[in-house]
Amino acid sequence: VQLQASGGGLVQAGGSLRLSCTNSGRTFGDYVISWFRQAPGKEREFVAGSRRGGGTRYADSVKGRFTISRDNLKNTVFLQMSGLKPEDTAVYYCATGRPAFSAYDQTGLYYNWGQGTQVTVSS
Repeated sequence: VQLQASGGGLVQAGGSLRLSCTNSGRTFGDYVISWFRQAPGKEREFVAGSRRGGGTRYADSVKGRFTISRDNLKNTVFLQMSGLKPEDTAVYYCATGRPAFSAYDQTGLYYNWGQGTQVTVSS
């Protein structure tokens, strides 16, 4: 499994970006697909996660602003980010694993990670 994240960039506060995560042309199957982010000097943190057929979670800091979705035909997972804030600035990573719903935010339960894409939000 090789994950490829893309779609990052520089945007002004209040703007939007859509990140994409593909899986080398393979299906994600029943894996949980999650987005994490890591800002300079901070630990990697959970952003949003989704399992096929349901089970979507968001970090409190992004609820109502970010939406995770899956296009199973294209083997792609998206993170639509709206209302971006400077504190959303980070490298965003997609990851796959099989954590329980309550453990989506546990980085140690994911065993495939994409290379990350930089999101920078200017004030």
